[in-house]
Amino acid sequence: MQTNFSLDQLADPDVAESEQILRACVHCGFCTATCPTFVLLGDELDSPRGRIYLIKDMLEADRPATDKVVKHVDRCLSCLSCMTTCPSGVNYMHLVDHARTHIERTYKRPLFDRVIRVTLAAVMPYPRRFRALLRLAKLGKVFSGLMPGRLRAMLTLAPTTPLSKPLAAGRIVWPAEGERRRRIILMQGCVQQVLAAQINDATVRLLTRTGCEVIVADGSGCCGALTHHLGREHDADAAAKANIDAWSAEIDAAQQDGGIDAIVVNASGCGTTVKDYGLMLRKDEAYAELAEAVSNLTVDISEFLETFDELPPIKTTGGRVTYHSACSLQHGQKVTAAPKNLLRSAGFEVTEPAESHLCCGSAGTYNMMQPDIANRLRDRKAENIDRTAPEVVATGNIGCMMQLQDAVNVPVVHTVELLDWATGGPAPKTLEEE
Repeated sequence: MQTNFSLDQLADPDVAESEQILRACVHCGFCTATCPTFVLLGDELDSPRGRIYLIKDMLEADRPATDKVVKHVDRCLSCLSCMTTCPSGVNYMHLVDHARTHIERTYKRPLFDRVIRVTLAAVMPYPRRFRALLRLAKLGKVFSGLMPGRLRAMLTLAPTTPLSKPLAAGRIVWPAEGERRRRIILMQGCVQQVLAAQINDATVRLLTRTGCEVIVADGSGCCGALTHHLGREHDADAAAKANIDAWSAEIDAAQQDGGIDAIVVNASGCGTTVKDYGLMLRKDEAYAELAEAVSNLTVDISEFLETFDELPPIKTTGGRVTYHSACSLQHGQKVTAAPKNLLRSAGFEVTEPAESHLCCGSAGTYNMMQPDIANRLRDRKAENIDRTAPEVVATGNIGCMMQLQDAVNVPVVHTVELLDWATGGPAPKTLEEE
């Protein structure tokens, strides 16, 4: 794609990177076939190619975002399916992130939108605040039918099950069972702590059982993905720096005793963001090198477990599992085979639904900000899953779990919960309740 940025514009590293991304696009349209919003809506401007034209025009002219641009960029799920499909290697993720930052700087949203976005950014990355908000949401569910679309969607998504208590503040260490084979840092996340603490519990049990010492670093917290995708660059960078500071301290302290083997993430949306810290902070002289080191150490839990020659002894569990591949894992991190291989090695029969490349509609806060599209994608995904006749659905991301749990006819659990169960841990609570 031909571009027409000035030399002054290209002096900005973000603009320079976006220009290179734009030039890589050859207009082929392969991305339209796998873009969830284009598949649903059939509008060229709701495809990656269409959004690329809108973003190019906005950035080249260096003008404030228009209603039209905001409408179509906001409809993007950031599922990154287009990047898997693209034969030219167009890094759409970084381009749309730049566009969202530009929108946040130059566009004044309606008051209601601003309030929702500020609230989400101020609450969801902080487990205690988020827990308090969800308690209020439970009370408000009675009146959800009277609320406007977005508020109704937010109340509908609020869980009715008891909320988990966040982990205690400070550094936490779980020693390996038997001889220590590896030492890892576990990212505990933010939303996941509140909605499904059992995922971290299962992760710790499984890792210590495989001979890993597991550390939660003092000062670590939200990965920054939520604010990053809202275009709040400063907030996202601050979250990233807090994690980098905490993890770098652990890495330095462990150098004299075997070092840190990996930073393990069990929420794929977080993993995609942490693996991108190096780029996010490339302009920051104080953090660029540290950020790159953290990104290089970061792995999804399934990637890490697959590096072991074998898991602990397998007990008979069996069962037919439909694996839902989270977009952030299959498209964002390019991790596709590992979770399925691990489940099969643990004795499960694994199937995949049709259109496995399409998003379920969760996409961070998307199901709250764009509920109509999100619900259509959820229902489409649920229908495909139900056709596989599963006994349980497994996935690697908390957002997908919450999006699908009331839409399919069987329990939805994290992959690591099944692996923990198969290697000596308790059965997932949702399976016990069946």
